Formats: sequence, structure tokens, C-alpha cells
Amino acid sequence: MDVNAAVAAAAAIAGVLTGVIAMLAFRWSEREQKRPTRTSLHTDPVLPPGVDTVLSVLRSSAVVLDEADAVVKASSAAYALGLVRGGKLAVEPMLQMARDTRRDGEIRQVELDLPRRGTGRGEALAVSARVAPLGSRLVLLLVEDLTEARRIEAVRRDFVANVSHELKTPVGALSLLSEAVMGASEEPEAVERFAGRMQIEATRLTNLVQELIDLSRVQNDDPLEDAEPVRIDELVAEAIDRCRHQAGAKQITMAAGGTADLSIWGNRGQLAAALGNLVENAVNYSPARTRVGIAARRVTAPGGDLIEIAVTDQGIGISDKDKERIFERFYRVDPARSRATGGTGLGLAIVKHVAASHSGEVTVWSSEGQGSTFTLRLPEAGAARDRATDDQTPGLDEDDETGQTDGTTTVSSPYEPFSAPEVLP
Repeated sequence: MDVNAAVAAAAAIAGVLTGVIAMLAFRWSEREQKRPTRTSLHTDPVLPPGVDTVLSVLRSSAVVLDEADAVVKASSAAYALGLVRGGKLAVEPMLQMARDTRRDGEIRQVELDLPRRGTGRGEALAVSARVAPLGSRLVLLLVEDLTEARRIEAVRRDFVANVSHELKTPVGALSLLSEAVMGASEEPEAVERFAGRMQIEATRLTNLVQELIDLSRVQNDDPLEDAEPVRIDELVAEAIDRCRHQAGAKQITMAAGGTADLSIWGNRGQLAAALGNLVENAVNYSPARTRVGIAARRVTAPGGDLIEIAVTDQGIGISDKDKERIFERFYRVDPARSRATGGTGLGLAIVKHVAASHSGEVTVWSSEGQGSTFTLRLPEAGAARDRATDDQTPGLDEDDETGQTDGTTTVSSPYEPFSAPEVLP
């Protein structure tokens, strides 16, 4: 009996000890789970209050790195530029800057040229990177895309250089001719000949300055501020009147067709200048006793009907290597012929900008020795007016930059013939 009692007492004591040990182990496990570990501190860092909100509204690409160079926070723009890949900063120079800033706390800035992702043409992406400490453990990297700014600066430099060169030619000619007139003051025939040349150079200089003014105006002005319905037949008649003298001198027949009951929405002056430039080029680059045709038609498009105006000539044509450059400022397919006809190399650039500012485009088909067809495609009056009204509707995000077209030139197939055009005197 005493033996059984001793066994029972020993079992009870063992059970109590086991329960106490289990309870202590459970509480120790809970305490260890709640305690922050070095691993959790490393993988789940906390941004200072308000930083996340600020980064979300910055235009710059933003990346926050921790003490192990892991990405804590990155904006969508940073991923789009290819700065962050697989949770790591993928640009070694920026990563080294971040490490140096973490070490000494100094703010650093540098400009870099990075290869574009997904392009095999070796194009560089120009960026400006700025690194600054963010608290005691984090580093903030801000990256600005400078590619477009550099492109615009290069265009501006080229434009200034081209303008200087183009102005230098007639100004230098006028200077030399004036000296020749002074030296031939006693020779009436020579004076008359030199004066005639001076008048030609002065006209060329005047045309160049005027086209520079026109190009600046179409680039800076909003054509829809003074927009109105513009009848196609009126634009065609004005363009033909503008070139009637040159066409008559070369016995070139000008014909128009399909322009009745068609209209577009835009700035009358700019549209007249664009179409006039196309017709003038067609006349200037066509041989004598040939034909220049102007035709228009309505075409159906998903965003609304378009009006196509085609100007066709039987001139010298344009080679394949020149087609992609003819809309550049001051570019001439045949510089000698262009100077002989008084061309400045700005006419097609003006056409391109007018088309782009009116939500349209200009295309070209050409074959050497067979002539060329330039086609303006512009929204019809009703569709364009409705589109302009929608763009001004309240509630639209005005900061949503959709990237207005630059009027990039495309090459299309030959323009299909319309109804028989009317031959104009």
C-alpha cells in the first residue's frame, strides 16, 4: 500500500514539472517571435513618415536603398528606365555613389549616358543622378531623364548654325554686288546687271526671313485658338493663284478636282501656307509643259472622317535616301536647283508642323523620274471641332502628356486617282 502511494506521488510531481516546463517553453517561444531579429530589420525597413507620399508625386525616378543595397522603394519610372531589376539597382555607377554617400553622408550628383533597354541601335539614355542620405540607414536616389532636353538643345544648335549659314549667303552676295556697282559706276550696263542680281539676292533674303517667321509662328502658336471651318476649294484656289505666274512661265497646267463640299477645322492662314508650299514646290520642281494636279477626298477613319488633299507633279522625283529627310529644316534634295528657284529649304518643314498642330500628318510617295505626290491628311471640320470640344471638357487630366506627334513623315503608296480634275487657266 505504501509503495503504491509513493508511485502515485512521484507521478503527480513529474506531471506538475512537465506542465511547468511546457508553459515556460511556450512563453519563451512567444517572446522570441515578437522580438525583432536582424533578418527582419534587414528585409523590412521602414521609410520615414511622409517619404512614401513625397516619392509618389515626384516627376523624377526615385529609388530608396537600405544598408545592404537592397531596393526598399522604387517608382514605376525607375523600372521603366531599367534602373531596378530583380530588386537590385542595376546601374553600377549609381550603386557606387549610393555606397559612398552611405559611408560619408555627402550628397552626390553625376550625369550618365545609359544604354536603352530593348534597342539594338546603341542609343544612349542621358540621365542626371543625385544621391542623398535618408535617415541613418537609407539612401535616396533621384534620376532625371535628360534625353529629350539634350535632343532639343541639339536641334536648337543645328537650327542656329543653319540659319547663320543661310543668311550669310545672300548677305555676302549683296555686299560683293554693292562693291561691284560702286566700281562700275561709269558703266550703265554693268550697273544694271549688278543691280538685277542685288534684287534677286534681296528677294531671297526677304523670303528666308519671312519663312523663318512663319516657321516660328506655326511652332509656337495654337492654331485652334482662332480655328474656323475652312473650305477646301477656297484653299486650293488660293494656292493656285499663288503659283499662277510661275506655272504660266513654264507652261505648266494646274488642275483641281474633288474639292467641292469639303471643309476642315483649323487656322485658315496656316492651312493656306501649308498647301501653298506644296503646290509651289510641285511647280518649281516640274519640267516645262507638264501637269500639276490637286485633288481632295473624304476618307473614313476610326476617330472620325479625314480629308485628304494630294498634290501630284510630274517632276524629277525624290530618291529613297532623301525621302526621310525632306521635311527637315533647310534640307534640299537638289541644293543647286533649289537656290535657282529661290527655295529656302523651310517650306516642307512648315507643312509638317502645320499638319501636326492640326492633328494631321503629311505623307509622300515619289519615284525618280516619275514625279511625286504629297498628301495632307487632316480631320474634317465636324470631327475636328468635336475633338477640340472634348479636349476642353472639365474633368480631364491636364497633366496627362500623351506625346503630341512630331509630324513624322511616312512613305505611302501612290495616291489613287479621283474623278477627272478640272483644268484651271
